[in-house]
Amino acid sequence: MMIRRLFPLVIAFLFASTVVRAASEGPPGIRALSYIVVDANTGVPMLTHNADEVRAVASTQKIITALVVVDQGNLDRRVTVQESDTEAEPTCLGVRAGDTYTVRELLYAFLVKSANDVAQVLARVTGGSQSGFAAMMNAKARAMGMKDSYFVNPHGLPAKGQHSTARDMARAALMAYRTPVIRDAVGHKYLGFRYASGRTVTLENTNELLGRMPECNGMKTGYTNAAGRCLLSSATANGRTVIAVQLGTHTKYIWEDGAILMRWGLARASRGSLK
Repeated sequence: MMIRRLFPLVIAFLFASTVVRAASEGPPGIRALSYIVVDANTGVPMLTHNADEVRAVASTQKIITALVVVDQGNLDRRVTVQESDTEAEPTCLGVRAGDTYTVRELLYAFLVKSANDVAQVLARVTGGSQSGFAAMMNAKARAMGMKDSYFVNPHGLPAKGQHSTARDMARAALMAYRTPVIRDAVGHKYLGFRYASGRTVTLENTNELLGRMPECNGMKTGYTNAAGRCLLSSATANGRTVIAVQLGTHTKYIWEDGAILMRWGLARASRGSLK
């Protein structure tokens, strides 16, 4: 437990103390407004472009939501959906007021499907209210050294004052990758989910790189009109692991550029074993 509590401090130190000497020749033609590639074994940024520009990050901020939920523990406790939780658009799982689920079931479906109604359930049962949970998100962000971020809701839908940066989101992505339950959840290309009614469905991950790039092992998508297409992604090969963040790009570019960035990073990252 002590090691787990130290992770935010370690991540903040690695990012803060490293003088970034990004390669002078990165992969050409990446079309995101901001991006960063990080060596996940060391926490050192390898390549950056406008990484400290403040912008909306859409549903990629659900990674911070997941980190806050996992911090509270007891993922197998049962919780009940309330009517107010279901008032979320556009991407929803369709849970109904009165349904009961474990936090773990909801967390996995939330990360794979990117469901905004489930985000509201998790926020309420963890923080008591949406605003209470947002305060927890911001405290978690500060603990991870995310100095240019501020969150208002658990799902990333547009809200006044809500923002982050590619560098800050890389900090969160690295922390998420080093959290086993989150790393497992975001790595599912498909996930079976059983509704309280007994109906079962197969959820498909919104991260298309899981089906396009064998080295990719997860992370989180995001999209709003204000943020554009956003993607946190991770990949592992030959003892090397990298995290890539793309903010403010387009659907027709995001998967190709994500694969290019991560393969660029995998060819240059250090070998090691994540703890």
